[in-house]
Amino acid sequence: MSYKLSIGIVGLPNVGKSTLFKHLTAQDIHIANYPFATIDPNVGIVPVPDERLKKLTEISKSKKTIPAVVEFYDIAGLVKGANKGEGLGNQFLTHIRDCKAIVQVVRAFKNDEIIHVEGAPDPLRDIDIIKTELALKDLETVGKRIQSIDKDIRAGDKHATHNREVLTKVQEKLSRNEYTAEFADEPIVAELHLLTSKPQVILLNGCEADVTEEMKKEFEKSAAHWLVEDLSSPMSLDALIRKAYETLGLMSFFTTGEDETRAWTCPRGEKAPQAAGEIHTDFEEKFIRAEVISCDKLLAAGGWNEGKKKGWVRIEGKEYVVEDGDVVVIRHG
Repeated sequence: MSYKLSIGIVGLPNVGKSTLFKHLTAQDIHIANYPFATIDPNVGIVPVPDERLKKLTEISKSKKTIPAVVEFYDIAGLVKGANKGEGLGNQFLTHIRDCKAIVQVVRAFKNDEIIHVEGAPDPLRDIDIIKTELALKDLETVGKRIQSIDKDIRAGDKHATHNREVLTKVQEKLSRNEYTAEFADEPIVAELHLLTSKPQVILLNGCEADVTEEMKKEFEKSAAHWLVEDLSSPMSLDALIRKAYETLGLMSFFTTGEDETRAWTCPRGEKAPQAAGEIHTDFEEKFIRAEVISCDKLLAAGGWNEGKKKGWVRIEGKEYVVEDGDVVVIRHG
């Protein structure tokens, strides 16, 4: 199955979430200067900008160019106490359960004309509110799962005991309002799609001058991935996509030819058969070898055949780890 990069956008009302979504997707969605203007999640599919793709298309004279894509899910603004039913409650957090990462949009700029539900912007306070609401939603999910696991334990399911131990530790961290990413690889946690176990990117809506030293220290202490963008004007997609790729440990590789040039997304460190599986599941199962050349060398050579003549196209087997920017031809049974 092809790797799909999906990102959930969360934040308090009036911080720039819907504006961000509009810039990213160029969709004409409802933006209003009051909470709860967005009830149903807005979903936008955004191409990943990559100059290499355009150059490969030109050199291969491809009929089609297909970029990698990101799905952005924009949900209604969270407010303090959403878990208790404040505002619209936090039921719409379920819309981003399947997302690979969460972008927390946090208002750093000051503007008295734009309402802030907490009175005035305070990024660290607002980040804490978001984290609390994510944790409380996860506590609800974990609590229900523990109840069903306890029934399994009474029925003699030995594996259920391990799951109970894992979820008890997760529950303890959530009770302390902490993220649970360290448990993300546990099957029981992966199964629950916990919001706090997903990689988090903090997007500060403002300019560098709005980011205090105190904020930077807090981000470093929490090892948070963060960036600053002024959302009042159409933002560059590149910075956010790069940060998402960095946070998730992703990269792009390419296929190119007369029919199409295409970018594919895969995790860093993935071996050739698994990367081939991003293109088609049969390619992974019936993988024989891959012909590989870096994008830079292919462009320098002036084409695939020219690259071969220079000895730059390599034959790689099942243990080859695909690199960012590799251009590949998969040979399969």
